[in-house]
Amino acid sequence: MITTLSQAPDSIVLEPGQSLRISVDAGTWLQLAEGRARVVSPPGWLGETVFMTETPLEEGDVHRLPHGGWIEVSALTPVHLRVHGPQAVQRASRAAAAEARPVMRFVRLLTGW
Repeated sequence: MITTLSQAPDSIVLEPGQSLRISVDAGTWLQLAEGRARVVSPPGWLGETVFMTETPLEEGDVHRLPHGGWIEVSALTPVHLRVHGPQAVQRASRAAAAEARPVMRFVRLLTGW
């Protein structure tokens, strides 16, 4: 059974044999919290040929999607997948960069930011 969603939720739970098609933005990260899955990338062009890549994911794997479009996630075992949009990733990396600088860490402690 394949379910299609026009917007990716933050968390996806699938049973073995289930598949989900979702639209994602370029730069989205997939984090497999539990199980084993297969991700089929959005269609791309190589010369005059359309192709899609399949990526197997194991528990704990993180996969970045460089191109936006429709992907398909198929569960091989019970799966818990987290979807991180590009804006959330950028915010997390900025916060990590700010945390690495002692002055910013001090300002964060003072302001509660």
